[in-house]
Amino acid sequence: MVEILVPVLLFAFVVGMFTLVIRAFVRSGQEDKRIRRGWEELATVAAERGWTHERRAPGRATEFCGVGPMPGSGDNLTAWHYITGEFRGRAFKCFEYRYSNPLSGSGQAGESKKLTFESVFLVSAPGTGPFLQVGKVGKFDTVMGRGPRTLLGVPEFDDVFRVDTEDEAFARVILDDDVRGFLLTDERARANPLRVRHDELFTWYTGTLAPRALDDRLNYLCDVLDRVPAQAWASA
Repeated sequence: MVEILVPVLLFAFVVGMFTLVIRAFVRSGQEDKRIRRGWEELATVAAERGWTHERRAPGRATEFCGVGPMPGSGDNLTAWHYITGEFRGRAFKCFEYRYSNPLSGSGQAGESKKLTFESVFLVSAPGTGPFLQVGKVGKFDTVMGRGPRTLLGVPEFDDVFRVDTEDEAFARVILDDDVRGFLLTDERARANPLRVRHDELFTWYTGTLAPRALDDRLNYLCDVLDRVPAQAWASA
């Protein structure tokens, strides 16, 4: 009985593993097709709305070094699917940044590293402001070497969001009761960090730039700006 059962179980295991590999391969192919369809649709959406679209824009991403997922410095960095235009009466830009993940692959000669995709969105603000970033509190902030954060003295907000700024007075004015209430109740806020740099408000996510993300992220940035008191920019 054992002599029969062992080969049967071994055969079932091999068949199961083979099936899993095939399914993973099929899903990967379907995901690749979905992403490529999305890239094609970006040009169509941009044209329909009177926006500009560049599939590959060498050097365009360099000016955003230090923002969100972008490297601290670089030269001639390429922005993919670089889109510019106007949304809800505000000028905007969005693009996809790609880089090779040094932790991917085995490092063997001839093996290509896996690409990481970051999608960045920015909308023009009505004035300029100093550095300010708002994102979820991270469990590993200390381990990752992130320094002390700015606490606003509002426990329900401080427990959820991390505020980093070089001007605490500006942070307190821009993050007034209305903006804090919006960030605490809008589900987009916990998944989409915010960054003020000069006269622009940024957000970003890890992943390819998808058509469905355009309205979602740009609306989110505009919804935040609609709630920021005008005196915040005047006090900067």
